Amino acid sequence: MRIAAIVLLGFAAHAFARDAAPVGTWQTFDDDTHAPKSLVQITDRASVLSGRIVKLFPAPGEDPDPRCTDCPGERRDRPVLGMTILWNFRRDGDHWDGGKVLDPESGDIYRATLRLRDDATLVVHGYIGIPLLGRSQIW
Repeated sequence: MRIAAIVLLGFAAHAFARDAAPVGTWQTFDDDTHAPKSLVQITDRASVLSGRIVKLFPAPGEDPDPRCTDCPGERRDRPVLGMTILWNFRRDGDHWDGGKVLDPESGDIYRATLRLRDDATLVVHGYIGIPLLGRSQIW
């Protein structure tokens, strides 16, 4: 009886994780130093996910209020803090697809997917062309 209950709880937890959305606040990390870089708040509006930077962790000597000097369009020269850097993600099975991600340091915009992992981390995979040619960050 106990084993059956444990197995059922395991299936329920897996189903919940599969159905969960990455709504909430996520910490990003610097690719080189692995130090905390920012907090990104992901929200869901009408089943479409977007995310904006709500806190920055500047390294010593870095500008505490950086602007996106290389960003295109309306984001050019805007403060990075408060900027929407993820937009237009829609659920596609166990991940979210069809969205874009902005790198505010370079101003580059990439197609991207989001995937929750069982260890409660979020994989943000940005790419140009096909997903195979991209790279992932763990938040």
